[in-house]
Amino acid sequence: MTSLARRCAMAAMLLAIAMPLRAEPQRIAVLELASAPKLDGEFDDWGKDGWQRIDIAPTVRPDERAKLGLGADDLNAVGKATVELKAGVHLGTFHLAVRWADDAEDSKGDFWSWNGRRYRRVRRYGDMFAVRLERSGNYDRSMLSGKSYEVDLWQWSAHRSQAAGIAADYRHVITTSLLENAAEYTVDGVGTVFIKKFADEGHNPFKTVRPPRTRQADQIEATTLNGVADGSFADVRAAGRWRDGHWQLELARALDTGHADDVVLPAGGSIVGQIAVFNHAEDENKSVSEPLRFDFSAIRR
Repeated sequence: MTSLARRCAMAAMLLAIAMPLRAEPQRIAVLELASAPKLDGEFDDWGKDGWQRIDIAPTVRPDERAKLGLGADDLNAVGKATVELKAGVHLGTFHLAVRWADDAEDSKGDFWSWNGRRYRRVRRYGDMFAVRLERSGNYDRSMLSGKSYEVDLWQWSAHRSQAAGIAADYRHVITTSLLENAAEYTVDGVGTVFIKKFADEGHNPFKTVRPPRTRQADQIEATTLNGVADGSFADVRAAGRWRDGHWQLELARALDTGHADDVVLPAGGSIVGQIAVFNHAEDENKSVSEPLRFDFSAIRR
């Protein structure tokens, strides 16, 4: 397996292989909201009650890196931590507010730097938050268990999402059956696991900027927005704000978007998912929750 494919597989891994298994998913009560919170990264309209604390821990322990074929450097800056979360619904729209500690606002993306002869790309890892929700198949807390399933993935980044006002919306496929152009991951006792991320239908506005061949400036941003996101890709509206050592993030999406590539959030029912936090990092360098059961039983159908 190539290093790129391995990195892609780890990037997709919203799982908690380093955490003890809970007997049952932690219940997340989804409340009926009297009004819709303003999507601005401020929590003044969320109230003081109903917040829940979610433990997260590194998806990969330092002593596991070698057997997973990873480098020696452990770049997880989150470690074991707690996320504060509150969820609710108003007039058919699901609202999620999350708050977590982060020592600095890392919200700048890659750039091209002139080295005297040409431009070279300099990586800058920003802060990120992700939610995944069961969509089909035999959902598991791990992508490497050998179980085949799909999830709906919402991925917010402090750089790109802040500029676009959305969390990128994807469909993740995890399977032991051959999947073309997927990341491949070989697991002892399981075999080969194929992982592939599909962007939802619609316009993805995030575009890589190709650098000029001649010097124009010392630094040029490597990504830009190409128009406005639309369609299913733009379903998850988002706004974040970093202040006093914490990120505050709000996400909003219709319970039923009407799009075939989105999971329906079941009023009167429940759905299992997980969350993940990245601190100026990517790939496996994140901390994740155990499975969570979002309980919509208080929401009228």
